[in-house]
Amino acid sequence: MKSFFIDQLRPGVELLNEPFLLADLVRRKTRDGRPYILCTLRDRTGLLNGVFWDVPDYVDSWARPGLVVLVSGQTNNYKNALQVNITDLNQAGEVDSADLLPASRRVRAEMIAELQKYIDQLQTPWQDLVAHILLDEDYLKRFADAPAARTMHHAYIGGLLEHTLSMAYIATILADHYPYVNKDLLLAGTLLHDMGKTEEYQVDGSFGFSEDGRLVGHIVRAVTQIEKVGAELDFPAGDLRQLVHLIIAHHGNLEWGSPVKPKTVEAVLLHQIDLLDSRVQGFFDFLQDDGSDDNWTTKSSLMHGTEIRYPPNFNKDADQT
Repeated sequence: MKSFFIDQLRPGVELLNEPFLLADLVRRKTRDGRPYILCTLRDRTGLLNGVFWDVPDYVDSWARPGLVVLVSGQTNNYKNALQVNITDLNQAGEVDSADLLPASRRVRAEMIAELQKYIDQLQTPWQDLVAHILLDEDYLKRFADAPAARTMHHAYIGGLLEHTLSMAYIATILADHYPYVNKDLLLAGTLLHDMGKTEEYQVDGSFGFSEDGRLVGHIVRAVTQIEKVGAELDFPAGDLRQLVHLIIAHHGNLEWGSPVKPKTVEAVLLHQIDLLDSRVQGFFDFLQDDGSDDNWTTKSSLMHGTEIRYPPNFNKDADQT
């Protein structure tokens, strides 16, 4: 049972066997050879930096990212950010993951209703294909629970559905703005582009890659499922090929994991929509987890490659979607 959540902590708070998720860990040594750990702790309300000086062997032997740990120590202010000076670290037993894993601030039922609205906008046979996949009862639960990424953007329970809906909204606007766009194709591709992430990530103590994610990946997994359902529904072969192209090209570049580059207007739009939504939400997510009391973040964003500035009147408690 947690006594403190990260967003409640202030300098000078004593923690005693407080459960957190060990999100990140780096081992270092002082100039005179004494071991210490720099780590990042997480619960559902945010991130907290930690430092553990003179780490004992019994901790060093097991500590690794992804574990739930019991932290003892005192919080303090360091370089305009809250951190905890750890005095002891132990492995935790059973802890409610809902206390530790972040989740979308949007109401799940409302997001599912919005998903239904976008599917209803599709014409036949696109609507049949997308509904058959996404509205399957067992799959929809996993789709609504999955994160969109391990880190960087939408890295929380419900993040995949939230990301998909945000992209669908943008897609409907751009489909009407640009000429020659097949709106059904673009919207169907948007709704299905990351569906394989339900297999790619596992949600237990943390967001990690599953065995399927490591060996197959979400792009291949999405294509195999879409082609399977397409065959069952006798979906037009030419349209199915166009849809598969959107899925395999949505990362945009070969070095980013796409087997081919975007070659149709819908594929170009899908890639740019995905890039836009991930970068902007990644911006807000980084601010959400930052502990700065200044106008600038305390550290550099890995996604944006620089410290970033808070928008005027930024409210960490507000929904940024």
